[in-house]
Amino acid sequence: MGSCKSPHVVLLLYVLVCFVYQSFAFGVDTNQTAKLLVDASEASGRPISETMFGIFFEEINHAGAGGLWAELVSNRGFEAGGPNVPSNIDPWSIIGNESSLIVSTDRSSCFDRNKVALRMEVLCDSQGASSCPDDGVGIYNPGFWGMLKLWMLNYASRAVATLAPGRVDGRFIYFICLASGSEVSNLTKFEFMLEAQGTNPNSRLQLTTTRKGLIWFDQVSVMPLDTYKGHGFRNDLVQMLEDLKPQFLRFPGGCFVQGAQLRNAFRWKETIGPWEERPGHFGDVWMYWTDDGLGYFEFLRLAEDLGTLPIWVFNSGISLNEQVDTSSVLPFVQEALDGLEFARGNPNSTWGSLRAAMGHPEPFDLRYVAVGNEDCVKENYRGNYLKFYSAIKRAYPDIKIISNCDGSSQKLDHPADLFDFHFYADDPKNMFSMAHHFDHTSRSGPKAFVSEYAVTTGSLLAALGEAGFLIGLEKNSDVVEMASYAPLFANDNGRNSKFSAIVFNSSHLYGTPSYWMQCLFKESSGATIFNATLQTNSSTNQVEQLLASAISWKNSENENSYLRIKIVNFGTDIVNLKIVVDGLEPNSINLSESTKTVLTSNNPMDENSLNEPKKVIPNRIPLEKGGEDVEVAISPNSFTSIDFLIESS
Repeated sequence: MGSCKSPHVVLLLYVLVCFVYQSFAFGVDTNQTAKLLVDASEASGRPISETMFGIFFEEINHAGAGGLWAELVSNRGFEAGGPNVPSNIDPWSIIGNESSLIVSTDRSSCFDRNKVALRMEVLCDSQGASSCPDDGVGIYNPGFWGMLKLWMLNYASRAVATLAPGRVDGRFIYFICLASGSEVSNLTKFEFMLEAQGTNPNSRLQLTTTRKGLIWFDQVSVMPLDTYKGHGFRNDLVQMLEDLKPQFLRFPGGCFVQGAQLRNAFRWKETIGPWEERPGHFGDVWMYWTDDGLGYFEFLRLAEDLGTLPIWVFNSGISLNEQVDTSSVLPFVQEALDGLEFARGNPNSTWGSLRAAMGHPEPFDLRYVAVGNEDCVKENYRGNYLKFYSAIKRAYPDIKIISNCDGSSQKLDHPADLFDFHFYADDPKNMFSMAHHFDHTSRSGPKAFVSEYAVTTGSLLAALGEAGFLIGLEKNSDVVEMASYAPLFANDNGRNSKFSAIVFNSSHLYGTPSYWMQCLFKESSGATIFNATLQTNSSTNQVEQLLASAISWKNSENENSYLRIKIVNFGTDIVNLKIVVDGLEPNSINLSESTKTVLTSNNPMDENSLNEPKKVIPNRIPLEKGGEDVEVAISPNSFTSIDFLIESS
């Protein structure tokens, strides 16, 4: 992570006041001309946190399995219908009719933590009066609204069944039990390496036979071979994350951590070990089943693969509808301590040895934990929190602990390293106005972690409101240490929310305007921020429509230094902006190598879609030539980022 400081270019905001008060936003009249004064002197720079902007993953919108986690089979262990049998096998379906086969579930699985298996009794045979159809009978799985890169192919299974799986560049694994009379016997694991011959995003996995007999299926998986660093993540989706240059990964929720009921909360111990032994659980907040192939270990390894810091959110003994009394919370505290030992412990320790057995003997770099999610309003939270805080600080004094209680308006009444702050707005104007929220936050207490923010519409105007909010966070980076948008992903076929940063289906994806807005902040982490003052003759009573910030950053690829000016025009008129930079060496700005990037569209309510994935994306162009001062036309309803190349003598 390169520092954006330079011996000749270190930036801060030089406040030249022409109002009664200091401000970095103002109202703009129609065709108003404005001036932005930037003090880029070395003495005036303030560092932005190295961890300023990151990402937050929650299992919402079917973001995990079938999405970021590249598993293609939905309900692969037949456990989604619950532990009682017979049960619903959805989305599995039957190929054939009652005269040819009987399909049911029973509790005959050989896996202790997921006992449900699928029993298939085939009544037809390969010849005779009750012969099976030529294509066979059996079951099929449509995946998560289709499977990526599948083609049908037949395999023979040791003279017992003919399997017709979808074909994929990857590994097809299933566990099968044959019948000895009417009883299960001889659990066998089959594994095929499959090579795609074509692409059909609406393909499905079929398991069929033309022979009479009893077969039990359990734990059926299709996982592509070509995943991110070979660790099971979908390449194109992770590439979108890489492009954001995230400095942290918060996981796994969100309300997903809490559960509507504690019995359905995310429990890390149930998500580690061999995938076929994980029981999975029903996420009763977002109302769908997850097999937990994407578990605690996978999140830690994803953060490591991205070169970013993991932030683990664990349950505080509180769900949306239940609270464990503080006198009874110690088992939850121990579960958190065990989780820390799994992540950071010696490979010979109890839980560290399990991590080592999963192929990672080295500890993970886990430095941050959050005690619960949005639990501060609950009666037992503070008491529970203090139990967690004391126990973790005794065992791991270096770990930074994040409280759910908001310290932005008043100081916390309990110890914490950071406090969590969430803000969602239906109206983009409300988000835009939040740019000033941390202006008066105490500078002496814990810093803020803005772990969830979003406008709930997904339009360009939503992204502009969010950009204004982030400019406010940059300017208050002495009290704001981290920020992340939510939610990160959405499967277009299974949304719980109509807004997200990235939308995908089984074969395509796109970034929303909110995603592209975040791309223009990816150089801010670890940068240096300056005072930037906007001047206008407009009345200070007018609605604010313009926000601006100035940072210096260094390109790690070519070591070039840049002065970046970001401007959000939330209004409907063009603003002719004159930029005046003070504090640099004479002639140090190379305008010919400077660029302007603009995020805008013809209609502020425009959104991207699978049909028009690039309707609203940033457009990068060379900067117009100018004299000592630069004049730029700022389009209405736009977010503009200008990079001045700084050359030092």
